[in-house]
Amino acid sequence: MGEVKTDKAKTDKAPKKNFWKGIKSEFKKITWPDRQLMIRQSIAVVCVSVVMGVIIAILDFGLQYGVDFITKL
Repeated sequence: MGEVKTDKAKTDKAPKKNFWKGIKSEFKKITWPDRQLMIRQSIAVVCVSVVMGVIIAILDFGLQYGVDFITKL
C-alpha cells in the first residue's frame, strides 16, 4: 500500500509564545462595562437570587409539611 504522509505543521504544537500573544490580543477585544452598568447588573443578580431563595424556601417548607402530613397518617 501507499505511504501515509503527515503534514508536519498540523502535528507540531504552537509555541507558548504565540499562545500568550493570542491571549493578550483577545483581552484587548473585551469591552468592559462601566461602573453604573456593573452596579445595576449586580443589584439585579442579588434581587433575583433573593427572590429565588424565597421561592425555594416556600416550596421546601410546603413539601416538608406535605411529607410530614403523609407520614403521620
